[in-house]
Amino acid sequence: MPLVVLKPSRLMWARLAALVFTCVAFSVASHGGLPAGGTADWCVFCWAFSFAGTLLVLLVELLGLQSRAPVSWNNFPITFACYAALLCLSASIIFPLYFLKGYFGQDEVRDHRIVATVFSCLAAVAYFVEVCLTRARPGEVAGYMATVPGLLKVCETFVASVIFVFVSDPVSYDSHSAVKWCMAVYCICFVISAAIVVLCIGECTGCLPFPFARFLSAYALLAVLMYLTATIIWPVFKFDSRYSGSSRRPDYCRNSHGLCPWDKLVAVAVLTALNFLIYLADLAYSARLVFVTA
Repeated sequence: MPLVVLKPSRLMWARLAALVFTCVAFSVASHGGLPAGGTADWCVFCWAFSFAGTLLVLLVELLGLQSRAPVSWNNFPITFACYAALLCLSASIIFPLYFLKGYFGQDEVRDHRIVATVFSCLAAVAYFVEVCLTRARPGEVAGYMATVPGLLKVCETFVASVIFVFVSDPVSYDSHSAVKWCMAVYCICFVISAAIVVLCIGECTGCLPFPFARFLSAYALLAVLMYLTATIIWPVFKFDSRYSGSSRRPDYCRNSHGLCPWDKLVAVAVLTALNFLIYLADLAYSARLVFVTA
């Protein structure tokens, strides 16, 4: 019986490229003598997690096990690719900021870190290409996570996760009741968005006691209003001198390694505004979705 040789698709090439790039990134970075610490471990985790997940997706598809997977294969691969793209993008920013900026050590170690940064950027590009190739087109019937609102849910949860990192080291959300409200906004919206992602991947949306489409629109509207308040409140209570804030960057930040506490406050303000815009786009796109019952 003759063998049929399948020609790799553009999607397959994108996944293979991401697999190679992430493997090179964490291998070279680890070989280059990374210092011990949470930041270095986070970057290696981003690359290793993306590599392992991509390898799993490739094996499942090459072996034709999609129907036996315990998750929705219409939603899982693109959801993972989107998270992997954001993880590699964050590592591409954090790694050089902490381990290349102001580094005057051995040239070999510096070269290893430069190579790891370059391949991290290439991996992020490869994952973004995969997302573009697999996302739903207008009028196409696809899983919710392949639509624009589904991909925005991934971005919303990821941005909120980064906010949690910045507000917890050092703790910056317990100074005023208004700032605690901002933290409540981040937590509530993160939990609901993450729950929506999990429900879609597990194909459990039909088990809800209310229409999923109406819930998405109502939640998007509520999240927009909540993030609007946080976008206004956080800068006022963190940078206004009347609330013990400072609008000027402290002098000690010039010599700090990575981001100083004031920089993190600015990052939270920017990320809050960014998530507000993402939720606003989510609201606009959710109103245009048409759900098909199989």
